[in-house]
Amino acid sequence: MSVQLLKVTADEGEQRLDRWFKRRFPHLTQGAVEKMCRTGQVRVDGARAKASDRVAEGMEIRVPPLPDPDAPRPDAPRITKSDEQMIQDCVIYKDNDIIVLNKPAGLPSQGGSGQGERHVDGLTEALKFGYKERPKLVHRLDKDTSGVLVLARTDRVARALSESFRHRNTRKIYWALVAGVPTPKQGSIKYALMKAPGHGRGGEGEKMLCIHPAKVADYPEAKRAQTDFFTLWFLGTRCAWMALSPITGRTHQLRAHMAELGHPIVGDGKYGGSGQENLGDGWGANLGGEISRKLHLHARSLTVEHPIRKEPVTFTAPLPPHMVKTWKLLDWKEGDVPEDPFGGR
Repeated sequence: MSVQLLKVTADEGEQRLDRWFKRRFPHLTQGAVEKMCRTGQVRVDGARAKASDRVAEGMEIRVPPLPDPDAPRPDAPRITKSDEQMIQDCVIYKDNDIIVLNKPAGLPSQGGSGQGERHVDGLTEALKFGYKERPKLVHRLDKDTSGVLVLARTDRVARALSESFRHRNTRKIYWALVAGVPTPKQGSIKYALMKAPGHGRGGEGEKMLCIHPAKVADYPEAKRAQTDFFTLWFLGTRCAWMALSPITGRTHQLRAHMAELGHPIVGDGKYGGSGQENLGDGWGANLGGEISRKLHLHARSLTVEHPIRKEPVTFTAPLPPHMVKTWKLLDWKEGDVPEDPFGGR
């Protein structure tokens, strides 16, 4: 493939450069995009750019010659038998077009700064199941978030799914355990989000700040965001089982929004959910040390139009082991709450 000069379209603006590449060229790894930017092969309006830079409608992006998506990856890490079995055991649905995983907590979706060599994208060779091509990621979950993750088995399907995610023609429902109990018990959080200053060059340590909707105009870098929330169950005033539906898809959106609401997700050290205390008995959401310190955030379900059958399909992922243990401690059962408490909007 030769050098290409491509324009950012209206529906591609206001996103990171690396995500623009992943949507246009799903076979590229995060590491490959970062390397092309670092070595100056990628240019935006003629200037060098970082993978984390944001693109806008009308910008011209220089795309260097790209590898054949069907060619073997010389930099692909060797997959151990145990990792091959692990990632195959994560499959909760598979057909001729898509593969759906229940991603474990602690496993990154992609490589990149600080993520190490072991990630879902690096293990997709074990998910070919007789196909020539590796399946391709079309969206991501944070490293410590578990749950539904969809991969496309062909380029055609990857493009169709990427369009669905880009235009938000999906419904995502997350389950979380939060410190305390929100008042009111359901509603929407509409704080904009912007990256906090002073973090590493590669984005390590990244943290988002919430900006009140009335002040968004004062912060050009702030991006509007909305999270709908619904309290499914609660334990006194100590903690609550929440359903969260991100209407937008910003970095750390659910974590930052719940913290801004005053009810951080349990186990979220970055946003204040590691050591919550309730005045009175001092137990707080950690319940005297009985609850795991891992992040209690799980992508419970995803509804999307099937890229070939053109009908809505919903995928549901069981809770990860540390949340199963917590739910058992609190005597909460998955079947006791509605899968979609938001009324099928």
